[in-house]
Amino acid sequence: MPQYKVAILMGSPNDRPKMEPAAETLAAFGIEADVRVMSAHRTPAAVAELASGAREAGYSALICGAGMAAHLAGAVAAHTTLPVVGVPLSGGALNGVDALYATVQMPKGVPVATVAVDGAVNAALLVVQILSLGDDGLVAQLAADREARARA
Repeated sequence: MPQYKVAILMGSPNDRPKMEPAAETLAAFGIEADVRVMSAHRTPAAVAELASGAREAGYSALICGAGMAAHLAGAVAAHTTLPVVGVPLSGGALNGVDALYATVQMPKGVPVATVAVDGAVNAALLVVQILSLGDDGLVAQLAADREARARA
């Protein structure tokens, strides 16, 4: 089975409890998660460096969680051709609606797949589905996961 590595980025250390389910979900599929705190506003050079070198560093996809202005996923997508999944995070005056709009409203040519507010599990599952296109083992694991979730 191929080995995969996915970067999970979040804008603040306070976002970790909302983003940890993505790492746990990937781990359940045997996918390595590299979890990091990076801000599109406070550390833009570090974000650009990681994103622009992500493919060469062996990443298969990137999951980005951020609240309020939520520019992290877009900033990452601007610097890579790998799949980027944005997770708008709740909090602030609009409780995540602002983050949802910021994440989903990307210009043509810079796509960010976007899941629901605080949807870290679905972000991870979407990445697994993308990776399963060339991996029958992941296809079988996804089918078993769906069956187990239906029984829960």
